Amino acid sequence: MELKNNIIHNLLVNRYKGVDYMCNNNNNNCDSCIIEILQVINVLQSNACPDNCLLSCDRPALGGGTNLTVFNTRPIMLYTSGGNGTPWSMPTSREDTETTSSVFRVEKVDGCCCTFRVLAPNPDTTAIYPYVSTDSLFTMDTKCLCCIRCLNDTYVECL
Repeated sequence: MELKNNIIHNLLVNRYKGVDYMCNNNNNNCDSCIIEILQVINVLQSNACPDNCLLSCDRPALGGGTNLTVFNTRPIMLYTSGGNGTPWSMPTSREDTETTSSVFRVEKVDGCCCTFRVLAPNPDTTAIYPYVSTDSLFTMDTKCLCCIRCLNDTYVECL
């Protein structure tokens, strides 16, 4: 818990000093700003606090507000250096490997590894939330990542 609080504290303090904290912190063994961003996203999702802030991946709170449902997920897309600009995709189910998605939720960060849950498009086209949770999870060495893209914060049921 102390590590999580320190990450958010350092993010907020250093952002206002004009320091790009997420990519200039050399205290992590992974040598990657991406792992630090994923850690912040994981902490935010764990605490899911309502507040409107900056529009970057590392904004210090999930979207939503006092009059809205509190969001619990910052969906992301992952890109690797060998992907030629195509987002990483994984099967949405353990049984059906044909249906894939390129939208994920950070579930756990452990050292240089991160576990992601695959999010599938919501089959209910009248629903206000665009994604549903799946039982498909995978762990990736974040040193393989060269880019992440954050999508709009949302609420995902059954998490």
